[in-house]
Formats: sequence, structure tokens, C-alpha cells
Amino acid sequence: MTDTLLVVVSALDVWLVFWWGEPTWDVWLIGAGVLALFLRRRWPLAVFLVTLPTALFVGQAAAPLIAMFTLANRTHRRWLLAVGTVVLAVCMIWPVGVHLSEYPLDSWVLADAAYALAPAAAAAFLGQFVQARRELSARLEEITEAREHEQLMATQKVLAEERAQLAREMHDVVSHQVSLIAVRAGALQVSTGDAEAKEAAGTIRRLSVRTLDELRHMVNVLRAGGSGPTDLAPQPTLAQLADLVAGSGIEATLRIGPHPELGPPAERAIYRTVQESLTNVRKHAPGASAEVALVSGGGGVTVMITSTAPTRPTVPLPSSRHGLLGLHQRAALLGGTLTWDATPDGGWRNTLTLPA
Repeated sequence: MTDTLLVVVSALDVWLVFWWGEPTWDVWLIGAGVLALFLRRRWPLAVFLVTLPTALFVGQAAAPLIAMFTLANRTHRRWLLAVGTVVLAVCMIWPVGVHLSEYPLDSWVLADAAYALAPAAAAAFLGQFVQARRELSARLEEITEAREHEQLMATQKVLAEERAQLAREMHDVVSHQVSLIAVRAGALQVSTGDAEAKEAAGTIRRLSVRTLDELRHMVNVLRAGGSGPTDLAPQPTLAQLADLVAGSGIEATLRIGPHPELGPPAERAIYRTVQESLTNVRKHAPGASAEVALVSGGGGVTVMITSTAPTRPTVPLPSSRHGLLGLHQRAALLGGTLTWDATPDGGWRNTLTLPA
């Protein structure tokens, strides 16, 4: 549609010059140049050369300017554009039939040169501008896709590290229990005189040892493909929540209601969630206070960390919420959920729900 409109405009421009006379060979040559505009996107240089006779016979015309714009929009060869601009300007200054003697060397020559060079240079500059804008848009799309991919990879890395850490923590708990089973089975195997009981105890002990070996092998695989070995230090429990809240560096209160007995992985998930939430309050809500509440209900426990609105100006700090994403993954692996949202008074609330 655009090409057709441009051809029609160029044809009208030529018709206004030659409407009064009979078609001659030069008119047919100019018409061929006008029709060649349909191919300007495929062969821009050839079409520009074909439209130059229009400038020679007519002077300033639409067809060669359109061809110059297309050539500038399609090529990166600046020297070619410079030569084409000068050639087009010369063709428009001295059309066929006008002799140099009719152009005395005075100020009018400079004026004619400026009037001819200005539209030719404008067409070239406009084509280069559209080309630069198109390439810049494509580059911005590539950068956006690269950043999204980088963000996705960073998120996956955080989730993988959190899963590996949680798997190692669960290994500690399982290996401790299985070790006790193996020890008790070994003691039963030595102390009992019943042949069946001794055989059953030996089987239990053998299976326990095999399970421990498989657990150690799985942890070694996780360490080889993840974040490296982690010291099997004592892990936090609910009994340490009070010390955590007291040493958080903000005004915070702790309220723990009656709740069912929780396993070590659930207690660690609660501790880490409270720790990350209080850290976020200290970083992103200066002067705010927080309340940590642990309640039971619905066959599980719910931990809510609620902060008030900041009372001092907030200093923007880089944050990608990787901590919350890792905790969300931890909660999901334990069969629970972790949600976060803003409160009506301008504060923030993190809610962790875990099955008992």
C-alpha cells in the first residue's frame, strides 16, 4: 500500500510537468524510473540509478528523493550515500537543456546548489535515521531478552541452591534416625538368642547401612553440582526464635501460641522465614516495627511476620527477592505455602503456612 501511494505521488509529480506535451522517449524513461519504485526495497541502489534521469529531465522530483531515502535506509556504506547525494544534487541543479552559460558564477548559483543539495541530503539523513531507529529497537529487544534470561537463570540458581541445602538438612535428620535404627538393630542382633529375631535384626541393620550409604552418595552428587560442601553445624529451632527477634536490630515482638509438635525441617523453615523477613524490614523499612506471631489451626501452623510503615526515608537498596523465592521453594517442598503482600497501613506481611 505504501509503495503504491509513493508511485502515485511520483507519477503525479511527473504528470504536472509533462501533461501538456506528447509522450517522448524521455517521458517513457522517466515513467520507467517511477515504476521502478515498486522494487526499491529489493534493489535500492539499482532503483536509485534508474530514477536519476527523472532529476536530469525534471529537476527536483519526488521519485529520486524516495529512492535516495530507501538507499539510505538499507545501506551502511556512508561513502556511497555521500556520492549519491552529490550526484542527485548535481542532476537537480543542471537539468538537461540548461547550459552552464545560463548559470553565471554569482550568489544565485550558491542558492540553487543549496536548494538542490538540501532535499537530497535530507532524504539521506532521514533514511539513516530510520535505519538507526530500527536497529536500536532490535538491539533493545535483544538486551531485554538477555536480561530476562539472566534473571531466569539467577532465580533457578537460587532455587537449586535452596533445594540442595534443604536436601542436605533432611539428610542430617534422616541419617540420624537411620543410624539409631542400625545401632539398635545391631545391639538386638548381638543380645538376642532367637534365631529369627537375630536374622531380622541383621536384615534391618544391613538395610539401614545401605540406606545411609545411598544418602551420602546423593548428598555428594548435590555438592558436586551445586554450591559445595556445607558444614553439618547445629541447625536452628523454634527455641532460638526469641534470640533471633531480640537481636534483629529493630523493634520487634514475638508471640508464640500453642502449636503441635513440628519436625526439624519445619522448625528450620520457620526460623529462616522469620530471619529473612526481619532482615527485609531492617533493609527496606527504616524505623518500622515488626510482630512475629505463630499460631496453629487447620491441621498446621501459620507464622505471620507483619511490619508497619517506615518512619524514615527509605534508601533504595538492590533486591531481587531471591531470599523470598528460596523460602517459597522450601515451604513448597514441605507441603506448605509462603505468601507476601502489602498491608493497608503501608506495611508488609509475610505469611508462612506449614502442615503439622
